[in-house]
Amino acid sequence: MSRVQNCRGIRLALLACGFLIINTFPALGQAGGHTLFGDFKVDETKVEGVVPLSFDVVLYTEGGVLLGRQTVTNNSRYRFLNLANGRYDVVVEVEAMEVARIRVFVQSAFKTDFRQDIHLEWRSAELNRQRAKPQTVSATDFYDRAGANKSRFERAQRLLDNGRDRDAAALLKQIVDTDPADFQAWTELGTAYLMGGDMAEAEKAYRRAIQERPSFALALLNLGRVLRTQKRYAESVDPLLGAAQARVDSADAHFLLGDTYLKLRQGSKAVPELNEALRLDPNGKAEAHLLLAALYDAVGLKDRAAGEYEQFLTKRPDYRDRKKLQRYILENRKRKED
Repeated sequence: MSRVQNCRGIRLALLACGFLIINTFPALGQAGGHTLFGDFKVDETKVEGVVPLSFDVVLYTEGGVLLGRQTVTNNSRYRFLNLANGRYDVVVEVEAMEVARIRVFVQSAFKTDFRQDIHLEWRSAELNRQRAKPQTVSATDFYDRAGANKSRFERAQRLLDNGRDRDAAALLKQIVDTDPADFQAWTELGTAYLMGGDMAEAEKAYRRAIQERPSFALALLNLGRVLRTQKRYAESVDPLLGAAQARVDSADAHFLLGDTYLKLRQGSKAVPELNEALRLDPNGKAEAHLLLAALYDAVGLKDRAAGEYEQFLTKRPDYRDRKKLQRYILENRKRKED
């Protein structure tokens, strides 16, 4: 089995391969309800190869309490409603890793819209944080193609590596036209469509890959990502659950499934998935502690939230809001002791 056949099937599971330089614009007030919103744009002109498919925009209070989380794509808009006066942190995450943070001040005697556009620049460079552990394609997921399709598949992957998604898609279409059972080619075709921004066709390709191989974890995981990007969280549960069952060692699948359950307000289901992600990848999925802490805080389990924050800080000692989390830990330890 070639190196390509062994490793190339994990393209979207390892997207966090760069860092973002932030360039923000001042907040602008305008009449309306008490809302924080803004345009989200990413300059991808200075990078070659794969770039993130989606970003999470997360809103925290100044004290570090999670208020909301939205998944957005490039050239879209985020919006948080019903905010009180105060200072907030707007955090941008890629694959659960923080890449940008903006402090905003919402203050008005009347209910007002506050606009905070976010402009980011994606550059090729490896994040200093530990990346997710590599995954391999199991022997049962190997697809034996020969002749012209074998060379086409390898050429298509090289084109995807170089950001030439349209050329790659053309080759992959030739493969599936001649061999509709090639689930790996369907999966890579979905990736090519995603790189070109065509979510609808990407979804179709991933669904066809799953039709041909229902247990193919990569196609299941990527379909779940596509649906999450479109905020179709309820629909994303089945493919993400399928990915977690097909690859029980996939920290990504368990983390995304847990986060999806949280978005659906199903905390009892979220907790075991997030804990499993932490067990599989304790450092790479350290942000799961933040999600668990926010959940426990929301239901009044302050001591358990403090415990999650403590564990997070042991893994991310350079976290920029470390003092806020330490203050929360200290305050809630005192309450427990009292």
